[in-house]
Amino acid sequence: MTIRLFAIALMTLALAAPAQAGDPYITLASTTSTEASGLFGHIIPEFREKTGINVRVVAVGTGQAFAIARAGDADSLMVHDTAGEKKFVAEGYGTERKDVMYNDFVLIGPSSDPAGIANAKSAADAMTRIANAEAPFASRGDDSGTHRAEQRLWSNAGVEPDGSWYRELGSGMGATLNTAAGMNAYVMADRATWLNFSNRQDLKVLFEGDRVLFNQYGSVLINPERHPGLKHDLANQWHQWLLSDEGQAAIAGHTIDGQQLFFPNAK
Repeated sequence: MTIRLFAIALMTLALAAPAQAGDPYITLASTTSTEASGLFGHIIPEFREKTGINVRVVAVGTGQAFAIARAGDADSLMVHDTAGEKKFVAEGYGTERKDVMYNDFVLIGPSSDPAGIANAKSAADAMTRIANAEAPFASRGDDSGTHRAEQRLWSNAGVEPDGSWYRELGSGMGATLNTAAGMNAYVMADRATWLNFSNRQDLKVLFEGDRVLFNQYGSVLINPERHPGLKHDLANQWHQWLLSDEGQAAIAGHTIDGQQLFFPNAK
């Protein structure tokens, strides 16, 4: 992990839900979108009240969350890259991966919409229009689940983004949205973080609804044979609670201004 990302991880742990000394806890490697959207602030207290177990979240990009889990520095993993999660299990780092919830990605930009993506017929068309117009685009550039999804959209459009119009920031979702607002640039974000984002300035959602913008989140159990020193029993309680009716209801209950941010789909 880079020094910058390690510092982010430490800061996130410091801001995690409080626990009394000696209380049981797990360390969860997860995405910045689940943290920035306020989801964990909503559901972790319910889990802690039910079980007495606290969850300390290390919120980083999905790629870094995988790296933390592979190194045995987290007891559980919750990210949004289904292919990567299945690979993690197939390689022996995890024992089980389950769908937990979903939302979607949206393409955001200045209200003037210089690339005309509001009239796009597909996400690929929207990305092609941005590239052809060389309109400023703020990319997370951090190997997160959102960044990986963005890269798939460029690939689907047959575009390899480069040039001064394309800014790779290496930042979390909230910081990337702040930069996009300052640049008046296009940006891709998960809807939950966007709904929880207050510094919108002239930005608005311009394109949404394409099925390729579906955003699935999964919970993954770490393999005890790979890392026997982790808190596997406690992590399994968290994993099972997320999949339970109570956990799914807690996820569905997280709203902003009456809008539901995540939709449970455990199976």
